[in-house]
Amino acid sequence: MNIGAVIEYLNKTYGYDLNSSYYTYIAEWRDWWTGFHRPFHHFVEMRQNKPIHRELFTLHMGKKVCEDWASLLMNDKTRIDAGEQNQVFLLGNGTERGLFDELAFWLRENELIERAFATGTGAAVLRFENMLVQSGAVQPDENCRICVDYLTAENIVPLTVTPHSVQDVAFATDTVYNGKTYTYVSTHRLIGGEYVIRNAYFSEEAGELKPAELPEGIAQEYHTGSRTPLFSLISPNIVKNFYGGAGLGVSVLANALDQLKGVDLAYNNFCRDFKLGGKKVFYDQSLVQMDENGHPVTPDDIMQSLFFQLGDGCDLGDNHPITEYNPSLRVEENIAGIQAALDYLSLRVGFGTKHYQFNSSSIVTATQYNGDKQDLVQNAAKHSIAVGQHVQALVRALLWAGKYVLGADVDPEAPVTVDFDDSYIVDKETQKEQFRQFVIAGKVPLWYYLTRFEDMEEGEAKAIANESARALGDPYADA
Repeated sequence: MNIGAVIEYLNKTYGYDLNSSYYTYIAEWRDWWTGFHRPFHHFVEMRQNKPIHRELFTLHMGKKVCEDWASLLMNDKTRIDAGEQNQVFLLGNGTERGLFDELAFWLRENELIERAFATGTGAAVLRFENMLVQSGAVQPDENCRICVDYLTAENIVPLTVTPHSVQDVAFATDTVYNGKTYTYVSTHRLIGGEYVIRNAYFSEEAGELKPAELPEGIAQEYHTGSRTPLFSLISPNIVKNFYGGAGLGVSVLANALDQLKGVDLAYNNFCRDFKLGGKKVFYDQSLVQMDENGHPVTPDDIMQSLFFQLGDGCDLGDNHPITEYNPSLRVEENIAGIQAALDYLSLRVGFGTKHYQFNSSSIVTATQYNGDKQDLVQNAAKHSIAVGQHVQALVRALLWAGKYVLGADVDPEAPVTVDFDDSYIVDKETQKEQFRQFVIAGKVPLWYYLTRFEDMEEGEAKAIANESARALGDPYADA
């Protein structure tokens, strides 16, 4: 997709003065997430005046970093509470699927966080299938279906940025319709106290966007009748130190590019030593035999690449017609180099210095480990603020759509809370032992321990706790 052409269209249509220079940074961050940044990973060697194109070996640590942040911040331990009235609509019950299941919410949100941390910004954007629009306004219809598109920074163009949020935004994506590729641009603008959404399709010719007809079922424009945005942006909670890109965030990799290069250089050296470190066998020219075509035949059936002929003037000695050379692989030195590079990278992306261990052979105490990961704890808490605000905004948009687009019995004004997994601070086994001691000391009831750590329902846990108490002769046990 040509983001420059999209921005030019927006400037001409709405009178904006946007520029695309910030997207150059985004493209570079994305390269490091994919694991191949051509200016760094591709190089040329000359052999007999002929160029040989080569690529560096890479550990793909840019993707690993973003995967790990996503795993910490959005996983199966994350809990969302939007009030009892809304929980069935969102989470379902024993007989009905909830909206989260239909949208693959947890999976897609985890993917979004990874991509947002890679490119600096991500967006969840609501769209609707079979939406009922009358006189340009949305009407409730239970036959409508809610969908969510998950986009990253190269697809997002902020249009109006306030000190607290992005108010108006355009989303641009490549889409295929009837076998042809189009650029789909959707603008969400707050006009007269309500969001107005406008959709447009374009074909690209010579770097310019040419208007195309909208597919059937997509409204050119509609009014939501609400100030609730039907999108939610997310960025790493990092202060941006790059010029431009108002409303867009900065990648978690942006200030760690030198460290990513260091890791790949160290790993490349490790792999090259193995590649170039095979046994070399030098043999005297007198041992060479020629085949019928005049080509030399090595004196052994081992791989011919192991043998090197020494010509006239190279004396191997009377007693050494064949000499072996075994290059050092420098394994320990390379491992130490990779580990040092990983430590620098780990520190720079917010994990502390001990998050990645290339070859860990030592045992550390729990106290020492917890001390080493204080950077991780603090930065995870900081990023969780941004993730929580994003999830809250998305859930509110889903609840608004549930009531005013689907006509469902939900409350869009209900408070939304997000609780994150804290196992990166204290592991589960440590927590379990702590609560076991609390139970023994009488500070925590046994049934609570069973529900939290043994995955029991509250009723079952209380029944077991009462049975245990009666067996021990507790006069306060339930009859």
